[in-house]
Amino acid sequence: MTAYKSDLLRLLDARGYIHQTTDAPALDALASKEIVPAYIGFDATAPSLHVGNLVSIMLLRRLQQAGHKPVVVMGGGTTRIGDPTGKDEVRKMLTDETIEANITSIRTAFERFLTFGDGPTDAVMVNNHDWLGQLGYIELLQQVGTHFTINRMLTFDSVKLRLDREQPMTFLEFNYMILQGYDFRHLSKTMGVRLQMGGSDQWGNIINGMELARRMDGADVFGLTTPLITKADGTKMGKSVSGAIWLNRDQLPDYDYWQFWRNTDDRDVGRFLRLFTDLPLDEIARLEALDGSEINAAKIALANAATELCRGADAAAIAAETARKTFEEGASGGDLPTHSVSGDISVIDALVALNFVASKKEARRMIQGGGARVDGNPVTDEDALIVPQTMPVKISAGKKKHGLIEFT
Repeated sequence: MTAYKSDLLRLLDARGYIHQTTDAPALDALASKEIVPAYIGFDATAPSLHVGNLVSIMLLRRLQQAGHKPVVVMGGGTTRIGDPTGKDEVRKMLTDETIEANITSIRTAFERFLTFGDGPTDAVMVNNHDWLGQLGYIELLQQVGTHFTINRMLTFDSVKLRLDREQPMTFLEFNYMILQGYDFRHLSKTMGVRLQMGGSDQWGNIINGMELARRMDGADVFGLTTPLITKADGTKMGKSVSGAIWLNRDQLPDYDYWQFWRNTDDRDVGRFLRLFTDLPLDEIARLEALDGSEINAAKIALANAATELCRGADAAAIAAETARKTFEEGASGGDLPTHSVSGDISVIDALVALNFVASKKEARRMIQGGGARVDGNPVTDEDALIVPQTMPVKISAGKKKHGLIEFT
C-alpha cells in the first residue's frame, strides 16, 4: 500500500477502494489540511439502487468517516438522457413523475449509510435537474460544447462499444458525457466540490468534468475511481439468479438481502468485509483466515454486518435467526419471503411468485432437475398443485432458497 498522509486516502487504500487517482500526492495533501467536499452521481432509473451501487455508497460513507463532506448527486436531469456506459441499447425514457418518485425512494437507503444535515461534514443530496434543466441549448453549445471534441468523444468506451457492435446510439445519449462533465464544473463553482469519485468505468467521464472545470473556471479538482467489483466467479455485483439485489426493503425482503451476503464465495469474504462493512481490519483479518467449514462464521459475520448497515440491526438479527431455524433446525423461519393466495397455486407459479426463478420455463427445468421441494418433499410432477391449508407451505428451490405460500 502507498504511504498516504491523509486519513481519507489511508482509509480508502487499506480497505481496497482505490483504483485510479489524479495527482494523488496533491489530493493527499489537500485531504490532510482541509475538509474536501466530494461527490458521486447516481441516476434514478428505478425506485431503488442495488448492490452494484453499494461500493460507491460505501465510498461516500468512508469519506464522511474520514472527516470530509459527501455530496450525493441524483441524476434527475441525466436520467432523462441515459448513461450509455456499459449499455448495448437505448435506455427506456421515464416520465418526470417517475424520476422524482424514484429519487424520493432512493434517498431512504442513503439515509442509512450517511449522516445528512447542515454541518461542515454532513452529507447533502442535490438533483442535477436543478441546474441542467435551466441550461439553454445555445448557451450549452457556446459555453460547454467548445471544450469537447468529437474526435475524443469517439474514443470513449461507452461510444466505441456501441459503434463497434453496429448498435444505435442516439444523439441524446451522445450528449450524456457533456452534461456529466458540466455537473462537476457546476458543483465545483457553486459548492466548492473538489473531488469526483466513481467506478472505474466512469474514469473518462470524470476526466472530462475535471478538464471542463479547469478550462472554464481554473478550478483545481481531482478524480478517484474504485476497481470494478466482480465476484470470484466473474459475475457482476448486484445480480443473482433471480434478479437484482435491491437495497430498498420494498424491492427485496430483508431475508433475501441477508442471504445474498451469506452465499458469498469463500474467495470473496475478506474483500467484501473490507468494502461493505465497518468491521475493524484486524477482525476481518481473523475472519478471512478461517478455512474449511469455519469460513461459514465469516460469511455470517458479513451477512449480519452488511444487512445491519442497509436494513438495520433488527432486520439483520431476524434474518440470521430465520436462517438458523431454516437450515439448522429444518423449521420455517418467520422472515422467509412469503406469497399469499386465496386458492390453489401450482408449484411452478409459486416458484415464480417467490422470485426463485425468472420464468415458468426455468421453474419447469428446476422441477425436472429435482431442485424443487414442497415442505421438504421433492416435486417431480410439473403440474403439481398446492391446495389451501391452515398452515403456510414451505417452498424450496435448491438448498439455499426457501419461502412460504400463505392461504388467505
